Amino acid sequence: MPRPRYFMRKWRDLADRIDHLRKEVNIALVGKYTKLEDSYASVTKALQHACIQVGYKLKLTYIEADNLEQSTKTIDPVLYHEAWQQLCKSNGVVVPGGFGKRGMQGKMEACKWCRTNDKPFLGICLGLQVAVVEFARNVLNIESANSMEIDPETDHPLVIDMPEYNPKQMGGTMRLGKRYTRFTENNSVIKQLYGNKDFIEERHRHRYEINPKYINDLEEAGLKFVGHDEENLRMEIAELEGHSYYVATQFHPEYLSRPLKPSPPFLGLILASVGKLKQYLVKGCKFSPQAISDNESDNECLVDSIAKQQTVSETSMSGSTTSYNDLIE
Repeated sequence: MPRPRYFMRKWRDLADRIDHLRKEVNIALVGKYTKLEDSYASVTKALQHACIQVGYKLKLTYIEADNLEQSTKTIDPVLYHEAWQQLCKSNGVVVPGGFGKRGMQGKMEACKWCRTNDKPFLGICLGLQVAVVEFARNVLNIESANSMEIDPETDHPLVIDMPEYNPKQMGGTMRLGKRYTRFTENNSVIKQLYGNKDFIEERHRHRYEINPKYINDLEEAGLKFVGHDEENLRMEIAELEGHSYYVATQFHPEYLSRPLKPSPPFLGLILASVGKLKQYLVKGCKFSPQAISDNESDNECLVDSIAKQQTVSETSMSGSTTSYNDLIE
């Protein structure tokens, strides 16, 4: 057990880092419950954790998914153009989990825009499913591609209900809790962000999954499923080839994010949004991310407290030297 003063030192350093954040990163959250911001409290906290680690303030813009749809353009063109302006001005986009038909098309529009404009994107749970349906429609040219949650009679069900799910019973039929995900691609960005582990454990909450029937076609077109479940049956993580950062997960990585240990998918989103992801990966994900948030001029020095945070070392009880990164892990 570390001494209490070492424990408190980590939190004091974190507080100092927050006090001296200088730059800002604008993330757009495209959802259907944005009128009640607490609906996405865990996602918001995970974004904040990642931003602090990278050394940026979070500017979070909530965008109602409905407002990105063509129907809104007809009814309220001002609202439509405002939503699209907010999306286009963002540095990165997250499409979180949810249920139901409303806002689905707007989320697909956000996915498409990120995919075609090389905008950093993170999809979570429903966000993964929406990204897959959008890709099938616009890349594989399967116009009727859909989720069985939205259209149970669709000819091309890219997203299907799981055997555990009974459509007639809403309670107690979800795939819940911590479950293992096995990485299948050694060179994937998301695996590197997780420290090149073979397996990870994340929390789940869903009733639908990607239809295995379409996996080969999706992967041949560039949407790789780099994480599977333990039995290699269910798709857990998707990653788009050739994109700066286009990652979607079936699990909810926000649930395990902590101030001193940000969630890797969120960390990747923020790093990509500020243009630092490649540098971070080249360094082997080993150096302190806050060190890459520097002043615009290399000749300008950071305040003493930040410089101290980047170089501080503590002598452990055994007498060995422990780096700052070791202390926060």
